[in-house]
Amino acid sequence: MLLPEITPTDLKNRLTAGEDIQLIDVREPIEYEICALPHSVLLPLGEINKQTVVIATDKPVVVICHHGFRSAQAIQFLHHRHGFSNLINLKGGIHAWALQVDPIMPTY
Repeated sequence: MLLPEITPTDLKNRLTAGEDIQLIDVREPIEYEICALPHSVLLPLGEINKQTVVIATDKPVVVICHHGFRSAQAIQFLHHRHGFSNLINLKGGIHAWALQVDPIMPTY
């Protein structure tokens, strides 16, 4: 499976245009407290298998982590184990978002 990705700039443009996209953040709660995208749903990677019901199946879902590695793992798992085909990885994660889109967002 080739992992679908979106750049922070493309995601910002799609959100600004009003596109209906669900944002799932697979980082840990302590990371989410430091910085998070508005309207994102916190679903830590370790909980994802038990919480698949909160993930939309009828629209694009962008999966977010710190640098894009855990979100890629989550997408692979959800695709193979649960058949999700609407998941997109945020390339470079929340860190890339802060650098490319929102320079006042805290980084860690």
